[in-house]
Amino acid sequence: MIPRPPRSSESTAAEASAWADVLVRQRLLHATVRMPTGQWLVQDHPDGPVRLLLGPADILALAAAITHHTRSTRPGS
Repeated sequence: MIPRPPRSSESTAAEASAWADVLVRQRLLHATVRMPTGQWLVQDHPDGPVRLLLGPADILALAAAITHHTRSTRPGS
């Protein structure tokens, strides 16, 4: 695997929104809501607790963790 170069800029709200939408559409998260403060409310399951994420970087970190977990638990990986 070729390593990615380090990010040259901070995470943007648009990038975080796009990932949040993908995670919900793929049913990897139940819900995400961006607050006017730039924080995010995230719920894994309909009856699960709601978590507060502080900003776009936290959404991207969550997306990376979910993606890594999903790929590492696939059969044959």
